[in-house]
Amino acid sequence: MHEALVGPEWIAQHLDDPAVRPVEVDVSPAAYADGHIPGAVLWNAYGDLRGPGYVPIGTAELERLLSSSGIAPETTVVFYGYGAHLGYWLLKAHGHDRVLLMDGPRAQWRTAGRPWSLETPAPEPAAYGLAAPSPSLLVSHEAVDAMIGAGNGLILDTRSEAEYVGDYFWPSGATEGAGRAGRVPGSVHLPIEQLRDDGEGFKDRDELRRVLLRHGVSPDRRVVTYCTVGNRASMAWFAMTQLLEYPDVGVYYGSWAEWGTRPDTPVDAG
Repeated sequence: MHEALVGPEWIAQHLDDPAVRPVEVDVSPAAYADGHIPGAVLWNAYGDLRGPGYVPIGTAELERLLSSSGIAPETTVVFYGYGAHLGYWLLKAHGHDRVLLMDGPRAQWRTAGRPWSLETPAPEPAAYGLAAPSPSLLVSHEAVDAMIGAGNGLILDTRSEAEYVGDYFWPSGATEGAGRAGRVPGSVHLPIEQLRDDGEGFKDRDELRRVLLRHGVSPDRRVVTYCTVGNRASMAWFAMTQLLEYPDVGVYYGSWAEWGTRPDTPVDAG
């Protein structure tokens, strides 16, 4: 197992450690409300990690979220849940190195015989002065726009076929509040499912390499990933950088929720 990956047993052994904070990341509070890992706080990918117009929060807002979550520079943060990879990547992009990940479905906690908690923790606020995010890891829409047609990198779309061709804006197909459907011009399509093993985790490293190379995603290229809100893009980033040690991969955090709702971004479809 990669050093960044932990399972239910490791988390259970550290539940009483004040220097360890489990964080569940999801697009809805429903699963968390039904039960969560004891001591875990919830980060809502829409309510906490994005502001009006689906624009990602800035450094100051992330500092406040970390503080209210009881996370200090010395805290080891363990992400799990639907958006675990998004949380992992986001802290790495801001220079927080003490980050771990329970990959795969959140239900593995129960499968391992561990009980859920219904108690919502109220951590003691912590002081955290974050550095600005690395622009090579957290990529802006301006940087993505500059890559189009420049031939100096590869833009990787990790969404579904329906999203890529412009049939859907949101993965669910919901139309309320949707912007323009389609893709970033020139982007290469690699659905995240091709890197995952039936949703339970990543495929083995040799297969990951084969899939990426078949799509022209080689370690000698600058790669920027995107999806809808950054979670699938962060999964691809994790596979490339943490499992395969690709040296130059970033995530367009705004992703399609931002790109497709802006009036000034080019869109291809069909």
